[in-house]
Amino acid sequence: MTVPVVQMDSIKAEAITIQERSPFQVVMMRFIKHRLAMASLILMIVIFSVTILAPYITSFKVDELNVNDYFLPFGAIDQPTGRVHYFGTDNIGRDYFSRVVYAGRISLTVALLSTFISEIVGILVGAISGFYGGWVDSILMRFVEFMITIPTLPLLLIISSMLLRNENLIPIPEGVLRVVGDVMLLSPKDARNAVLIVIVLAGFGWLSAAQLMRGTILSLREQTFVEASRSLGATDIWIIFKHMIPNAMAPIIVDASLNLAGFVVAEAALAFLGFGIQDPIPTWGNMLSATQTYMFDKPWLPLVPGTPIFICSLAFNYIGDGLRDALDPRLKL
Repeated sequence: MTVPVVQMDSIKAEAITIQERSPFQVVMMRFIKHRLAMASLILMIVIFSVTILAPYITSFKVDELNVNDYFLPFGAIDQPTGRVHYFGTDNIGRDYFSRVVYAGRISLTVALLSTFISEIVGILVGAISGFYGGWVDSILMRFVEFMITIPTLPLLLIISSMLLRNENLIPIPEGVLRVVGDVMLLSPKDARNAVLIVIVLAGFGWLSAAQLMRGTILSLREQTFVEASRSLGATDIWIIFKHMIPNAMAPIIVDASLNLAGFVVAEAALAFLGFGIQDPIPTWGNMLSATQTYMFDKPWLPLVPGTPIFICSLAFNYIGDGLRDALDPRLKL
């Protein structure tokens, strides 16, 4: 049976118009269809933009106080200058809006740095463990399993207390303190506490990434492209970093987005319990802690620092959920 020439031409035209999509485009199309993830991403972009532009959108300095204007209501106007206290003032007259914005810059930076360091460590440990197997895998994974069994919060409290009270216990290069201080708008001395909190959080945050990377590497190392690379003379380091890790990044990306939510809450918990960054440096955690004494008389006070903690942790979780669906190869567009 012959196909008419007109029909053949239409089939060819349709075939020509079909566009090939790259893996990145496929993932983005799947992610865009996840409405909650997209809304959360837009919301987090807005929050990050506000914290980055903190010096330009706030009318008061973060440590500017007036004991005669304490606990002013939302939208109160500073009589001498005419500036507006959008979220009112705290118990010693400091502008709440300025402190929340600057606190967001510090808290989110701590969460981002902790996530970055923990994922890097987890990727390296998991890749080495899964690729070499044998006694290397046994030692590394038994250590990971032992660390996971330890209650995290009490250990975080103990270690953070030790580090914050003994500044010389872990020497930190001045260059690192200067860079972190510039990002968080802190002096190098104050930036030391932030760096120590990052070290504490990252020290326990890499365990899940190591397990995920190991599991993915165990399945990849049996693939034919590994044997092909070896036959061409590739070294183990080249195979791990060039082939293994890039092909195993999908679960790590999802884990990183979920860890961001966990680190935001963990940093707030440490500061709330008095073992994190302390006042007068604002973080959402220590601002929440400062409202304990007055929350029964003024129940709206905990909502000011507590709401951004809730919003950011929820948004990061939705973003992680969207990434998980987008990176799943079993799903169709």
